[in-house]
Amino acid sequence: MAKIKINNMMLYGFHGIYEYEREQGQKFYIDVEMETANDDACGSDNLDDAVDSARVYDLVKDAVENKRFTLLMALGAHIGDRVLEKYPQIKAVTIRIRKPQVPISGPMDNVEVEVTRTR
Repeated sequence: MAKIKINNMMLYGFHGIYEYEREQGQKFYIDVEMETANDDACGSDNLDDAVDSARVYDLVKDAVENKRFTLLMALGAHIGDRVLEKYPQIKAVTIRIRKPQVPISGPMDNVEVEVTRTR
């Protein structure tokens, strides 16, 4: 088993509970952590056995920029399901989404949602 991580992707999307969030959009910071089902790529050193992190980035970017979700949990589940669908060598994927601008009265850095999808 190996872990592949893509950390702190900054993407602009239109997600949130309030209509203005889905109309105006904002920055989201996303981490993707994938756990492989086997060590085939470690031994073969072959991209065909591995996960192309550039393609995973594109998959996440497409979901964040071209879909609209009310809940960050739903966005995270959608991304996780797409990763598992595209990469059979991944047995679990965890998506962390941070939203820095939330309508909460009080000092904070962000709200973070973590969703894990498994086979």
